[in-house]
Amino acid sequence: MLELTETAASKAVTQVDLGFDSAFNLMMQIESLKVFCDLAETESFSRAAQINKITQSAVSQQISSLERQFKSLLIERSKKKFRLTREGQVLYEFSKQITQTYDSLNSKLQETKNIISGTIRVATIYSIGLHDLPPYIKRFLKSYPTVNVHVEYRRSNQVYEDVLGNVVDLGLVAYPLKDKKLEIVPLRKDKLVLICHPQHSLAKHKAIKLGAISGQRFIGFEPDIPTRKAIDKILKDNNVAIQHVMEFDNVETVKRAVEIEAGISIVPQSTIVQEVSKQTLAQVEIQDGDFYRPLAGLYKKDKVLSLALKQFLAILKNP
Repeated sequence: MLELTETAASKAVTQVDLGFDSAFNLMMQIESLKVFCDLAETESFSRAAQINKITQSAVSQQISSLERQFKSLLIERSKKKFRLTREGQVLYEFSKQITQTYDSLNSKLQETKNIISGTIRVATIYSIGLHDLPPYIKRFLKSYPTVNVHVEYRRSNQVYEDVLGNVVDLGLVAYPLKDKKLEIVPLRKDKLVLICHPQHSLAKHKAIKLGAISGQRFIGFEPDIPTRKAIDKILKDNNVAIQHVMEFDNVETVKRAVEIEAGISIVPQSTIVQEVSKQTLAQVEIQDGDFYRPLAGLYKKDKVLSLALKQFLAILKNP
């Protein structure tokens, strides 16, 4: 009787082991398919490695393993351009469905258990990341301390690339561009104001007409930055010609240049709160109209949003 009991127990242990092995193998297979999808979308071994927090060598090994498993060449090995083979394209389409279903399952289980944890990867332009985002992150982490929010500061075009390439979960930009692959979440609008040195002749005015800055030395953003394009349009529509003397890729350097009296500028109001309070910069309202910089969040339309990301977006949309 004891022997039968031991035999049954041994079989039960073996079945459990097989069950764990099967579950582990399934997890590994899904992870490999996710790596393959990320590689197909980013067209870069290094970026696929970055997304999945593994080495480039590990990415290559997983792709080779998939090719052996399916007995098919998945990627055309060419130095000129990354390209999936026909078999690779088929595998990508089905792999995307599988990984999205798996992500949906995880998200649903978390919602069922009311568990909010994990990591949210955010790419943001400098001005939003430095001036708008911190209080929202503080509020979010106070409510959900087990969530890790990882923030990267990027130029606007790089934010779009990171979101489309699955490098990040969410992008934060100004003047969002429509894209059929992206979901755009409108956030708040940031008022544009004129700034100058406190000793500048314009500083004595609370508000001015744009015509008053014609011919002035102007510190601007670089031409490819959306805020620069918007300011150029405002000046053009009001027939105002200024003298660009310096151009920078971020608002912090623009402010420093204005502080040393190199010129004046137009910037988002939220970025100058500290400088105005310390009186290192003077803020002047623009009378010609209310000019605002719209802010927005971006994520891929086919992305399965985790419960943590849903809550983070809800906080961002709530002033």
